Amino acid sequence: MERLEELKKRLKERSPELELREREPMSRYTTFRIGGPAVLMALPRNMEQVQTVVREAKALEVEPFFLGNGSNLLVADKGYSGFVVKLTGEFEEICFETAPKNGKPLLTAGGAVLLSKLSQTALHWELTGLEFAQGIPGSVGGAITMNAGAYGGEISQNLIWVCGLDRNGEEQNFRASECDFSYRKSIFSGGGFLIVEALFQLEPGDPSAIKARMDQLAVQRREKQPLEYPSAGSMFKRPPGYFAAALIDQCGLKGFSVGGAQVSEKHAGFVVNRGGATCADVLELVDQVKERVLAQTGVELEMEVKVLK
Repeated sequence: MERLEELKKRLKERSPELELREREPMSRYTTFRIGGPAVLMALPRNMEQVQTVVREAKALEVEPFFLGNGSNLLVADKGYSGFVVKLTGEFEEICFETAPKNGKPLLTAGGAVLLSKLSQTALHWELTGLEFAQGIPGSVGGAITMNAGAYGGEISQNLIWVCGLDRNGEEQNFRASECDFSYRKSIFSGGGFLIVEALFQLEPGDPSAIKARMDQLAVQRREKQPLEYPSAGSMFKRPPGYFAAALIDQCGLKGFSVGGAQVSEKHAGFVVNRGGATCADVLELVDQVKERVLAQTGVELEMEVKVLK
């Protein structure tokens, strides 16, 4: 706590315009709408501010938690006793250009850009390749970190390079081929980098076809996913050779509840907040689901959602 107080003091001195928040409820920043307060949160708006934040944290040996859209995150009821960094401002912007060598259309997106905004921008410029991302409730930085995907598409497919800040506040650029993408993983998954910008190369397309595909996927999501309730998306990773939702359904656990947390009646791979769910409710539900599935099928489920406590 003393280090965070010193960090707050230093940041106010070195970057007076930087927005700092204390005891900020994390339930406001997660799609689960669950979580107690973070002791200290910084919301840098530009590169100078975020480099100051990362460097001062490093100097005081404070480990920042880099927060995206909070769509794959469950925060403890007591909150988070550490330091949270959330990009805003210029990191929420998108730039369209063409590649100088081959004339291919490019989109440069800040790490805090929502995937819904990115896909809508691609549609605006009549570019295809990001239709699948329309309904993923994450940011560019978070999506790249976990190689987010849906309906046969993954964020890594159209990626050219990524700019990240290391723990020393130094910029490092990575070609997509250097990011070691696999199913829901990348070299950024360990949290050692804050993704500040990414470049995507897309293809020109028929805007009516692009829009039709996005509309089609939106209908499928509404039919199959419990979008009417707060959740963190798919709760479990896909076990090799199986589907988590099918195993949970097979065990008769659709609708199973602990407190305000429930295995979705629409899609068994989702745990939803039916109202007033706590982190403790969700974790108890997850433990019971894992135990039942292991006992009845012999398959051990692993949580995909990150727990911050």
